[in-house]
Amino acid sequence: MQRTVTSRIVLNVTDTADLVFAIAVSDAYVPASETFSALLDGVGVEVRELPDEHGGRLHRLTAAPGELVVEYAATIDGRAEPLTASETELLVYSRPSRYAESDALAPTAAAQFAGIDDPEDLLTAVSSWVGTQLAYVSGSSLPTDGAVRTLLNRQGVCRDFSHLCVALLRASGVPARLVAVYAPGLDPMDFHAVAEAWVNDAWHVVDATTLAPRGTLTRIATGRDAADTAFLNVMSGAAQLTEATVTATAGTLPGDDLDRLVSIR
Repeated sequence: MQRTVTSRIVLNVTDTADLVFAIAVSDAYVPASETFSALLDGVGVEVRELPDEHGGRLHRLTAAPGELVVEYAATIDGRAEPLTASETELLVYSRPSRYAESDALAPTAAAQFAGIDDPEDLLTAVSSWVGTQLAYVSGSSLPTDGAVRTLLNRQGVCRDFSHLCVALLRASGVPARLVAVYAPGLDPMDFHAVAEAWVNDAWHVVDATTLAPRGTLTRIATGRDAADTAFLNVMSGAAQLTEATVTATAGTLPGDDLDRLVSIR
């Protein structure tokens, strides 16, 4: 399967800023072609690539005041090998985190999913329950909202759906984490976030939004929650996002049997 992904981010930098982007595909892939550029008022800016968790690749740069345009494009042929997990990683992804407060949601998980002993059935149950409890409403949540607030508000976007899935799975004894992805077939097109759960000695996708076929997802960044996987972090200075355009296509969009386990490849 061939996938082509692009992103274009435009920032208005008002105070010299230290910026970190997570928009390149994971190094689990071997792109047939790939480009990354950063222009400040039309002039090239030096960019450093840094390794992140689970094959993620960060790009860090310093930008003086002006208009910064960052563009990325890659074409990928074939699929990546599935990621494994160490015992330590599974411990990390079983604990509460900033946006996935599994300790606070333990009573909810116990009440909703009591008696579901098969891990595969639990993934389906959590995804289905979150999908029916929340409404997908663009702009309805704040960047600081976690799973508890999302459940109280009963609405959110993909990262909110995923945080709630992650928290409920951890509260039910299943290691889970957040993955930022390019998602061919997503409508409206954007960066996408899904949950990933460790079941039967492998990571499997949980996407309660059902907005894109899981078989075409392309991994960008992986971590405990959105604190580890945001496409942009302003480490210092000031920069305002004025444009973010994302595209992701695949040669063929497969169907998606929601009862079947799917891994990001």
